[in-house]
Amino acid sequence: MEHVDTLLHARWLIPVEPDNAVYEHHSLAIKDGRIRAVLPTEAARGRYRAEVELDLAEHALIPGLINAHTHAAMSLFRGLADDLPLMEWLNNHIWPAEGTWVNPEFARDGTQLAMAEMLKGGVTCFNDMYFFPDETAQAAADAGMRAMVGMILIDFPTAWANDAEEYLRKGLELHDRFRNHPLIATAFAPHAPYTVSNGPLERVRVLAEELDVPIHMHIHETAAEIQQELERHGTRPLQRLEQLGLATPHLVGVHMTQLTDGEIAAYALSGAHVVHCPESNLKLASGFCPVQKLIQAGINVALGTDGAASNNDLDMCAEMRTAALLAKAVAQDASAVPAAQALRMATLNGARALGLEEETGSLLPGKAADITAVNLGGIETQPLYHPISHLVYAGGRHHVSDVWVAGRHLVKDGLLTSLDEQEILSKARSWQQKIKKFE
Repeated sequence: MEHVDTLLHARWLIPVEPDNAVYEHHSLAIKDGRIRAVLPTEAARGRYRAEVELDLAEHALIPGLINAHTHAAMSLFRGLADDLPLMEWLNNHIWPAEGTWVNPEFARDGTQLAMAEMLKGGVTCFNDMYFFPDETAQAAADAGMRAMVGMILIDFPTAWANDAEEYLRKGLELHDRFRNHPLIATAFAPHAPYTVSNGPLERVRVLAEELDVPIHMHIHETAAEIQQELERHGTRPLQRLEQLGLATPHLVGVHMTQLTDGEIAAYALSGAHVVHCPESNLKLASGFCPVQKLIQAGINVALGTDGAASNNDLDMCAEMRTAALLAKAVAQDASAVPAAQALRMATLNGARALGLEEETGSLLPGKAADITAVNLGGIETQPLYHPISHLVYAGGRHHVSDVWVAGRHLVKDGLLTSLDEQEILSKARSWQQKIKKFE
């Protein structure tokens, strides 16, 4: 018999590749942090011997969820300025709060709070954009969580950097520091067309091509953004980015709620990706991403939560459900974004957008063992006819029991193993008391 590290025997195994596949009574063999084999449970028991063997008789095993757009540390601003439109929320509340509170300790503590929430909700990888990305990267590495960490860029000075040159220098230092890390990757993260001028964007284009890394950016989030760009530059933001040469397969455009049919066609030809954040867009009344049109055009669409300050959670299970339901209403088509498509958006499509599809996003031999176990045996998921539909329409993050990243068991029976939940809660409450005094 062949020795492996872990054997997981599940009632259902949903690999995402091939699309819409559900394997009953199948097992995963894990060795050295990677999936060694996917095979029927009876065969697995006869072929492998493992140090750890788990029977998950009422569970579905799925690829770990990928939150393709976050501002992790902003979890410490959760609920600070609710029920406001985006620009009022940013200009009058969030940016002033960041100017007062954001420092390395804030970034570290906020990231740990976000990771604890995401891991317990089945998320194994997140794509982040925030200040002090060195703290975010180190926190993720220490916790054993996979992360794409943004090399933030914005025109105005912050606690992280004073000008474009310093933002880029610090970003490149971060890239060099983690370039060989097995869990941490980097992406350029210019905030948005309305906050980054042409010169720095042109530098990002060149550097992204040289380093072969993504460009993670808010684009076409609101109608007000479009109008502002027309007044300042005489073009819509996407047109300006195309003129600057940024519309390439490296580009990961977040939100994209304001799109013409012509822009969709041009974006599809560019090979760029979209990250849909349905719940944040709904809460800020930013608009509706035309997801079904994007998919029909051949554009890769991933899912993200945005930050907890504008969502107000990091619940990718809920995001899948909202994305599927909202797409049907926007397209006026009940068949738009079926459950399997929503699951793919939250897993493999996210990996593709981040350039990680060879490493994660589906349960295939050779890929990293980034796995989430979801218990579908409870009363709210019975009777069960179609496991993928139940994952999206009836399940929730409270059904997640176990999570592995690169084969490491980070959530075990609902409990975090690499993060101290009580310490994280204590720090969050301490920040609450400090920030509340000045709200």
